[in-house]
Amino acid sequence: MSLDLLRDYALAKPDVEETLPFGPDVLVFKVSGKVFLLIPLDSHPLQFNAKCDPDRALELREAYASILPGYHMNKTHWNTVILDGSVPITLVRELIDHSYELVRPKALRKKNAAD
Repeated sequence: MSLDLLRDYALAKPDVEETLPFGPDVLVFKVSGKVFLLIPLDSHPLQFNAKCDPDRALELREAYASILPGYHMNKTHWNTVILDGSVPITLVRELIDHSYELVRPKALRKKNAAD
């Protein structure tokens, strides 16, 4: 998955904003002001950090060598996913969706469910 596809996928979600609070080298995606995805622009291969349920995070790290504890993040709740081709794109999308759902406020979930 390319940076453009990753970025477009995140921005297609409701109420997402892209920011650069840590300088020009890290894209930060937020929903209602809360971070759910970080993409360092200087990493090769491309990688991202996403929030994850702690039990699921451990399972993913055991299953994939390219899913690691979150770099510069709370390692219990965040994973770093290295996009070296070993993690299926469907799982990459699922991990972004999961992170978004964990961070998205309950009020927003209810509002979108009613629409």
